[in-house]
Amino acid sequence: MTPPEMEARIVRYGDLMPCRTAFIDAHTPGSDRKENFTIIGGGVSEAADQHVHITLPHGFNIGAAGQPPKCRNSLHSHRTAEVFFVLSGRWRFFWGRRGDAGEVVLEKGDIFNIPTGIFRGFENIGEDYGMIMAILGGDDAGGGVIWAPQVIEEAQAHGLILSEQGKLYDSKKGQSLPEGVGPMPLLTEEELAGFPEPGTRDVIPNHVARYWDMHAMADCDPVLVIGETGLLRDRPGFEVGLVTRGSARREMHRHDRPSVLMPVTGHWRVEWEGNADYPAGAATLAPGDTISVPEQLDHAAWPSMTGDAALYHVVATDDPAGPTWRG
Repeated sequence: MTPPEMEARIVRYGDLMPCRTAFIDAHTPGSDRKENFTIIGGGVSEAADQHVHITLPHGFNIGAAGQPPKCRNSLHSHRTAEVFFVLSGRWRFFWGRRGDAGEVVLEKGDIFNIPTGIFRGFENIGEDYGMIMAILGGDDAGGGVIWAPQVIEEAQAHGLILSEQGKLYDSKKGQSLPEGVGPMPLLTEEELAGFPEPGTRDVIPNHVARYWDMHAMADCDPVLVIGETGLLRDRPGFEVGLVTRGSARREMHRHDRPSVLMPVTGHWRVEWEGNADYPAGAATLAPGDTISVPEQLDHAAWPSMTGDAALYHVVATDDPAGPTWRG
């Protein structure tokens, strides 16, 4: 990899390009101030103007949501994994047909592997602008978003229409459904009955991991957070690990597919080996930055400054993206 090629695989927090009309609730009061970011892969945006920072397929997608206080993301569902970790702020996640089946509050570094097939939403309940980072299963992220019927109905009242093809049209901009294209049909009561309503006692023990617990367990070796043998047992088509200062190593290693490093705290130096044609290189990452390391490239990462330091590491597996694994 040439230095420019590697630099193109680094997305800095300060360079993230938001889309404020990515989803059908973009005009709905309470949700109209949110920002969506697509970092790696096409994501599930319904808007044509969503900027994708890195288009290379990884077997999963990386995105983010930024929201001011009291701003929420409306109830929706996915057919593949949707994993969030909190980069900043204090967030309430809620789920169920009406959002009242259960809820959990997460803070910096906490991670939530939301079960597939349930309606979920989230809101920033902190006092400042907050950011959550997302990992979505599959290169096509399961084919899009499934919205709770009331979200689609409320959006139409505020000028946004979702087509049956999953594309968004804004009547406030003079847009309308193309001839021959109908609106996204609402889920029937029979279809809605197929969406589970698990309670907090079912969800939290199996799908939520707290940052400081993981941090303590990663004191000597990285901890596998999501995986077949992880703290949160699942096979979503990727694995997620947490690396801390105590478990970081300067020895070079490689993967047989692209891997992603996402710092949560501290500054991290990432080095990669060169060859006869290109010199070795290095970059320093801060919280909110994302780097995609190419497959078969020898590399290492460790904290470059004193203080708390942890990052999430994501790499695809041979497991197909799909429903939550309950083995």
